[in-house]
Amino acid sequence: MPHSKNETLDQIREKYEAIGQDSATHLEGLLWSTPITYWDYIKTDALLGLQIQRTTLPDEMVFIIYHQINELLFKMIIWEIDQVAYAKTLSASFFSMHLDRISRYFDMLSASFNIMREGMEVEQYMKFRNTLTPASGFQSAQYRQIEFGSTELINLIDYRFRATINRDTPYEHAFEHLYWQAAGKNYETGEKSTLMNLFEKRYKGDFLRKMEEYNTVNLWTRFKELPEDVQNDVELINAMRHYDHTVNVSWVMAHYNAAYKYLESGEKAAEATGGSDWKKYMHPRYQRRIFFPELWTAEELENWGITNLEGYEKRS
Repeated sequence: MPHSKNETLDQIREKYEAIGQDSATHLEGLLWSTPITYWDYIKTDALLGLQIQRTTLPDEMVFIIYHQINELLFKMIIWEIDQVAYAKTLSASFFSMHLDRISRYFDMLSASFNIMREGMEVEQYMKFRNTLTPASGFQSAQYRQIEFGSTELINLIDYRFRATINRDTPYEHAFEHLYWQAAGKNYETGEKSTLMNLFEKRYKGDFLRKMEEYNTVNLWTRFKELPEDVQNDVELINAMRHYDHTVNVSWVMAHYNAAYKYLESGEKAAEATGGSDWKKYMHPRYQRRIFFPELWTAEELENWGITNLEGYEKRS
């Protein structure tokens, strides 16, 4: 029901008095302000000025805009993760609602890989990609934050080292054994690639802070804090499983298939721009990254990334 003008003014006065401000001063400021417009609010001009090509090949613009859209969606996902991570109280419906939002964003990301797979000429891509070396989508810092915010750190550690790492392990040591470290190292010498060195120079400090920040408030930890009856809520379990599979299988495989089309298109298979063994790095049956392992059956875990796990998201 609409408020009367007097009620609205009273509420404005109460709002500013609560923070020690004079409401009359703020109201007077409205006399001199200009009306908001769509382009000012969305910052359209700034947004559309961020696409700068390195080549004259038209399809490079598709590549740039597509990845910028990905980063915007990653920002939305982190925003939703934090609603759960820092909520003072959690209910099954609140948890499920935000997980469903996140899953819709990742469903959109998965489906959108058709833009990459079908929206660029292979010949153009294979030319302009050489100007991107050593940059790589591997270097999306927001995607790493999504991982830290989704699950306990042990589930992001390379399988070969999990037995040697626990909650008392220094973050610096755990960082060196994250699953994606293997993609940035020379298998014979163990030395880090230029891709990894640049990535860490820019973001390692941020990552260490996020690893510590999400240590006790990531989605998996917050789920396990819930009362047993809430943890057994079927809607919430299905939302958790859907999110896990969407991120760690569906989206990854969509990315894998798009990369496969281009990198395997020529007479000689191409390397990823960052120099990683992209097939083993990207394919979920090798990564076996699972955010919520206890919500899957032994058979589902065994077949992770190998079968489609039809019906995975519905548990009665």
